[in-house]
Amino acid sequence: MVSRPRLLAIAAMAACAGCSAGRHSQSAFRLPPDADAERGKQAFVALGCHTCHEVAGADLPKPTVQPPVPVVLGGAIDVRLSDAYLVTSIIYPNFDLAPYPRGQITSNGESRMPHHFDQMTVRQLTDVVAFLQASYFVQKTPDYYH
Repeated sequence: MVSRPRLLAIAAMAACAGCSAGRHSQSAFRLPPDADAERGKQAFVALGCHTCHEVAGADLPKPTVQPPVPVVLGGAIDVRLSDAYLVTSIIYPNFDLAPYPRGQITSNGESRMPHHFDQMTVRQLTDVVAFLQASYFVQKTPDYYH
């Protein structure tokens, strides 16, 4: 287990790098290269993330939380997400709330997502980010928009 201060330090480093041009930028926050998406999928389930979130294209148990959380992860996006953004979203879910109706994703003004920094190892965090990164794809803009 990783202590809360250590995970918050990782998040602070991620936030500083979050302004870069993305995951592959020279100045971007880096996770270890041995992250594994399949282990990440297993950690996603073991940590109970699937009880609230669906992941586009992933074969996971259906969410069970009530009321339902409309935040579906993965799928088509316009711009590649950085590892820093995903790490921050996991360990500090209030940082940047998803653009959904606040009443569906918050309780008493706070994200309904539990803070995982007391339950998650760095290995799990690294692997969950790899799993989520593998679940997103950047959609191409048709040439007539350029």
